[in-house]
Amino acid sequence: MNDTRRAVLDALADGPVPGPELADSLGVSRNAVWKHVEALRDAGFEITSDDDGYVLDAPPEYGGPAVEFGLDAPFEVEYYDAIGSTNDRARELATEGTADVAVLADEQTGSRGRLDREWSAPSGGVWASVVLRPDLPPAHAPALTLAAAVATTDAAREAGVPAEIKWPNDVLVGNEGERGGRKLAGILTEMEGEADRVSWVVVGVGVNANVSTDDLPEGATSIEAEVGDIDRRAFVQRLLERFDELRADPEKAVEAWRERSATLGQRVRVETGVAQSATDDERGDRESTGELVGEAVDVAFPGALVVETDDGERVRVHAGDCEHLRPV
Repeated sequence: MNDTRRAVLDALADGPVPGPELADSLGVSRNAVWKHVEALRDAGFEITSDDDGYVLDAPPEYGGPAVEFGLDAPFEVEYYDAIGSTNDRARELATEGTADVAVLADEQTGSRGRLDREWSAPSGGVWASVVLRPDLPPAHAPALTLAAAVATTDAAREAGVPAEIKWPNDVLVGNEGERGGRKLAGILTEMEGEADRVSWVVVGVGVNANVSTDDLPEGATSIEAEVGDIDRRAFVQRLLERFDELRADPEKAVEAWRERSATLGQRVRVETGVAQSATDDERGDRESTGELVGEAVDVAFPGALVVETDDGERVRVHAGDCEHLRPV
């Protein structure tokens, strides 16, 4: 949405505004005001006019202009009714030099999760990918995944869903015995950069919002199933605003993740790639056996899981799949 059109909306939100007065305040012609109003109507904004001027009665229920209107975060929104993958489109924008754009879709037809796993993304969900150009060293980029998980969890909690985070990137609801919960959302982060700087980061967020569990894999849940349908416009706005707060302070994001963790304090099995001793960093990385079992005791900046094994060794895991186990 361009700045003039946004200014027109802001003016109309405050009450009836005569066209000539609006034109004068914005420094444009009356015909330009009329064209902007018509474009906003075409985008779904309910705008009426009478002797007192133009009045905004209601924004659209969902979509790019709807989310941008009233959004207290510096993101433009590119919206699609259906798209193959919001992450794929966000990567295209990133390679073109774009920043601070959220690609949003009602439905994804070719979505994927971590390790190229299939991810169900039917109509009614919140499928969004944010293009970032953070001033961070590549080693600190994982904190953005944690920030997105916190933002998603907070938005879900404000909607009435008691969500928690399973390391590294799943948002869960409820318990299945003592082994975890039902999956509500997931985060997929992609990055390109050099050794000393990040070129771009795409943070993808998929939330089962107004989606029937009949359309989801076994073990998944949705906001609809937990508390009923929500206002997706307000949900996305809150998610983006909270994420914007946290991306500016990665260490704060990690601390907030700890407070919302479903994993810390749990006995876990982690399928690992490379692990690092948390008690002797100077020893450097070592290859793990591929499977690590112990208690998850901490998450270390910028997002490594610290696991205490049964023999008392603390191991820092930078990437892997985590499974919550029953206590011994």
